[in-house]
Amino acid sequence: MTTAPIRVGHIDLGFHAAAAREVERALEAHGHAVARSAAPHEEMFARLGRGEVDLMVSAWLPSSHQVYFDPIADQLRRLGVLYDPCCIWGVTEAVPEAEVASVADLLREPALSRMERLIQGINPGAGISRFSRAIVERYGLAAAGYRFETGTEADCFDRFERAQAEGRWIVVPLWHPHYLHARHRIRALEEPHGLLGGADEATLVVRRDAEARLGAATLDALSRLRLGNARVSELDDARRRGVSL
Repeated sequence: MTTAPIRVGHIDLGFHAAAAREVERALEAHGHAVARSAAPHEEMFARLGRGEVDLMVSAWLPSSHQVYFDPIADQLRRLGVLYDPCCIWGVTEAVPEAEVASVADLLREPALSRMERLIQGINPGAGISRFSRAIVERYGLAAAGYRFETGTEADCFDRFERAQAEGRWIVVPLWHPHYLHARHRIRALEEPHGLLGGADEATLVVRRDAEARLGAATLDALSRLRLGNARVSELDDARRRGVSL
């Protein structure tokens, strides 16, 4: 077994870190040392393409990350699917489904009177950020004062939790899995045009030039690793609370 650590990279978001830790455990169980790094979406795929990481946890394919994956696809092997992510526009529990069921309902009463106009996102390279900008344009939401803004995880997630606690009406651009789903009931708005990308597969990918260092037994174990959305949400929540599952 090689003494050089296996370099595990993940996108710099909490639930990706939680999933990466499970991959690390599988690597360590097969005798590998691990070095982990994180970066925003575009940069992590760039590092993968430059050979600065051996494994990436994980590429959301085919919708969210295909644009970053395709230029380096010939350098990579898809090992397995860790969970099945999907993007949503969600609302707080205070928003009645009978009155706001879909994105189109944001342009009607009572949403026009009650819904806050800021739709706070995360970093601009995230799939949900691209999808959200497209939704604002397709539905003409800006004419009613809605605006999508990118920001930090704290900008997005903390704002949702405050609004949830205070009973305010807001839209949160989010996804499954995520720690907020382990804490709250978040209702997804209907979006019939498919602008949120549909269901993806969170695919563990390895550089082909790192396969020999990993070895057949490790690759087989990683290819069979399956976490699921609920487990990743729980792991993300536990990580943030500083407890182990």
